[in-house]
Amino acid sequence: MSTAQETAGGELQPWAEVTPDAARRLLVAAVEAFAERGYHATTTRDIAGRAGMSPAALYIHYKTKEELLHRISRIGHEKALDILRTAGGRPGSPAERLADAVSSFVRWHAGGRTTARVVQYELDSLGADARAEIIALRRQVDAEVRAIIEDGVAAGDFDVPDVPGTTLAVLSLCIDVARWFNVDGPRTPEMVGDLYADLVLRMVGADRRERSGADGQK
Repeated sequence: MSTAQETAGGELQPWAEVTPDAARRLLVAAVEAFAERGYHATTTRDIAGRAGMSPAALYIHYKTKEELLHRISRIGHEKALDILRTAGGRPGSPAERLADAVSSFVRWHAGGRTTARVVQYELDSLGADARAEIIALRRQVDAEVRAIIEDGVAAGDFDVPDVPGTTLAVLSLCIDVARWFNVDGPRTPEMVGDLYADLVLRMVGADRRERSGADGQK
């Protein structure tokens, strides 16, 4: 499966927000190259070659290699934030919302693992201004998950002595899926999402009834 067609919980990721087509092709090629070789080992010639274009054509759409990485990272983080905001804003108990957030976030990292690896693990390759923008988006991602956990604690549904630390653990668990998930392995993104949702509900001390209710909502 190509990077342009990777799934995230069944949703196609064609980078439709990137136009024109030549700019999209270059961005997809950059994702593949960065994931395979790393940002610093990838040249603009590598990216242009994967896109079937000349190196000079790249500079028509992107001034630098870093601009490509910045755009990939921004779009990816905005998508991740939208996934979590949708889950956090849905009706239901904190356990149901947390299970939905985790399963959706995990499916995105598994189904779009090539993109997610670049989005999550190349932050330090960005310059100061671009890095600051992405860090701000990451803080919003953190805030969405933390708010759901805080709601569960306030309602007496969760037993979490350290909400910030638990939030970090939950996000780290989900993000790491992009590193190890294998599309040819025995588990689908949906299966991993359901497994991790259950693990996280156990982590926050949701009782069996809350876990069963969350399972019924997925």
